[in-house]
Amino acid sequence: MADTEHADCIISGGGPAGIVAGLLLARGGVRVVVLEKHKDFFRDFRGDTIHPSTLRLLDELGLYHQFARIAHRRVEGVTLTGRSGEDVLLADFTRLNLPHPFMTIAPQWDFLDLLAKAGEDEPNFDLRMGVEATSLIWDGDRVIGLRARNSTVTEAAPPNEDIVEFRAPLVIAADGRWSKARAEAELSVRELPSTIDVWWFRIDTEAVLPDSVAPRGGDGKVFVAIPRQGHVQIARLIPKGADARLRAEGIEALRGAVAATYPELADDVGAVELDDVKLLDVRRNEARRWFVDGLLCIGDSAHAMSPLGGVGVNLAVQDGVAVARILAEPLRSGSVRTADLRRLQLRRLPTTRAVELLQSAIHRMVEPAVHGQRPIRPPAPVEWLLTTFPALTRVPARILGVGITAEHAPDFARRSGFPQSASTANTSATARSGP
Repeated sequence: MADTEHADCIISGGGPAGIVAGLLLARGGVRVVVLEKHKDFFRDFRGDTIHPSTLRLLDELGLYHQFARIAHRRVEGVTLTGRSGEDVLLADFTRLNLPHPFMTIAPQWDFLDLLAKAGEDEPNFDLRMGVEATSLIWDGDRVIGLRARNSTVTEAAPPNEDIVEFRAPLVIAADGRWSKARAEAELSVRELPSTIDVWWFRIDTEAVLPDSVAPRGGDGKVFVAIPRQGHVQIARLIPKGADARLRAEGIEALRGAVAATYPELADDVGAVELDDVKLLDVRRNEARRWFVDGLLCIGDSAHAMSPLGGVGVNLAVQDGVAVARILAEPLRSGSVRTADLRRLQLRRLPTTRAVELLQSAIHRMVEPAVHGQRPIRPPAPVEWLLTTFPALTRVPARILGVGITAEHAPDFARRSGFPQSASTANTSATARSGP
């Protein structure tokens, strides 16, 4: 017989959506268990963008002063090279009336570690690392819990197959774009167009790259570089389905393309091997319905975004905040209705749809360069409008940085901290970034 544990809420997935929802609910008196299948948060492919609304949330939670100690780069705007060869500012975060009118590039594992450590101070917050949800538990048409097992695998110690059952009035699926819970609940998704995939690899280097993480290159060789301490993470945007063809061209073709795009890395790129290159299958989709009775999907399990624009983390964090604002009281009472879950989806849909539209525009600017058709550039009417009326750059900045519906921490989750102004925040660089 499986051991059975009880809580007010079970969250499958310890990414930004799951950790934020768990921390805020716990501060609201809800007994939460968060299950994360990995033993730590350290994975190379993670979204590293922390948006202005998330920085404001950290203020509200009393955590910004701790976040400011994490090495990060400050991004004040989004730019692309225009037809004249000059940079065109597409989104200007400094025009937002916010405590921190900029986006940061910071390792997501540091951000998640910060939130997890804050959770250690909350008696209602129980984070289980190395525990993987395997299936939902149903009572008729209602989800009443899930089964999980120890996911740690080593050569010396095979997986621990002892199954634990967790029972709760609500299971939150924050288990990513390939959500098992969403699939088991048969929640259908609508696919959004994307014609690119991503190669992801690192280059160990002490080289200093220009203060930009904009896509660079052309003629089918488009890259994004994310500088980190002692190495650079490189994303090469490739046509969807081109992985095998490009690997057949050999490692020298990739090394040459990187060196041509980033001359600063020419001395270090020789250490890269094709075995080091990982493929990200880029998918953009949205669940038509985010819930069934007793189960709610948030973050990528509800609306998967591509890496372009770095929008996924911000949406996931905001979903987590909305969960606490809308569902803390029903969860404390032990009675969550499908109407409560529907209310959450309806609140989050305007921002989700707006960001989807903005990201679609980014794809239309970038994808032709990935396919070798034309350089990365904004549409001529957009370029003219934004250069003629710079105040309009506030609109995409608002959608990217905040969304349509702003999500604030509920009063029960707020803590006094030591907020820093934008001018005194600890940053390692200031940049204007492309998509």
